[in-house]
Amino acid sequence: MPGTRLLLRIAGIALLITAAGYITWHLTRSQPLEVELATVSRGAVEATVVNTRAGTIKACRRAKLSPQAGGQIIRMEIREGDRIKKDQVLLELWNTDLQAQHDLAKQQLATAESRRQESCILADNAQREYIRTQQLVEKGFVSVQRADDASATAKANRAACAATGAEVRRARAQIAVSQANLDRTQLIAPFAGVIAQITGELGEYVTPSPPGIPTPPAVDLIDDSCLYVSAPMDEVDAPKIRVGQVARITLDALPGQIFEGKVRRIAPYVTEVEKQARTVDVEAEFANPDQAVLLVGYSADIEAIIDHRENVLRVPTQVIRQGNKVWVLDQDSRLEEQTLKTGLANWAYTEVLEGLSEGDQVLLSGDNGEIKTGTQVTPKPPQP
Repeated sequence: MPGTRLLLRIAGIALLITAAGYITWHLTRSQPLEVELATVSRGAVEATVVNTRAGTIKACRRAKLSPQAGGQIIRMEIREGDRIKKDQVLLELWNTDLQAQHDLAKQQLATAESRRQESCILADNAQREYIRTQQLVEKGFVSVQRADDASATAKANRAACAATGAEVRRARAQIAVSQANLDRTQLIAPFAGVIAQITGELGEYVTPSPPGIPTPPAVDLIDDSCLYVSAPMDEVDAPKIRVGQVARITLDALPGQIFEGKVRRIAPYVTEVEKQARTVDVEAEFANPDQAVLLVGYSADIEAIIDHRENVLRVPTQVIRQGNKVWVLDQDSRLEEQTLKTGLANWAYTEVLEGLSEGDQVLLSGDNGEIKTGTQVTPKPPQP
């Protein structure tokens, strides 16, 4: 019938309009944003302080040595990299003239000792002669004048013995002087260690540094049995650091390795360098220096542990926005803004005191202009 066909036509048109509207809505509706989420969990959180610029591994003892006198090198039995013992001779300068003076002083000492022996023997004999003469005077066999002469002779000989004793001491002192001059031509290792650098070759001349004019040392000696790291800390962080605090040491040369250590010294002053922040030098020693082969001069970083707490509620530090705010995922997969009360924090994790519960999911990435309260999101699939 005409009326029935009209109704069917109207119903068909309405169905087409509805289908077209649904398709249009489905194609134009906003898709949920793909974001990375982090789950609130429990774990350890530390408060740490890290140096502002790279630190350096240094040796507890390092000496840049030069002979006390200038001269030509005539003996050098060391090479760079050699390990040497304490009191070992590193190099020797030409000293033939000083050696001759030393030998002469020894001969003078021998002569002085012979003279002293002769004088003291004569003094002893003169003393005995005086005693015998005095006995004869008492018996009336010789005159008193004879006894006085014997006494004078004994005293003179005793004085001569004492004088030759002084000559012996002077000769010994002269030997000590000549020995000191010889020692100035030798460079002696003050401690055991490794030769880092040698400036000079056999036959070359070396000279001591004049006052105010530094010259390269002849030998650079390092005691690598004791190493530590010195690094600058910001003056704001320095009051938090204490001697004995646990520290972690990392090296650019050995990525991925962490060395346990502890703070051994805090500089008692602030270093002021033009165009740089004011810093305080902090030193940390290695707890296990044999963990790896460490070289003096390696760049290193110190992370001093100020406080440590176990099994606390924590979130990745990067999820926290200005004002301690985070985006939290609700049951409808929509984001809500939440303000936190936080505790300990470092670059990795921050302790949550209030505002979140264990298991909550917070926005880790995707914080751009499209994020607002009520934004629907979907987690990104895990990367292979």
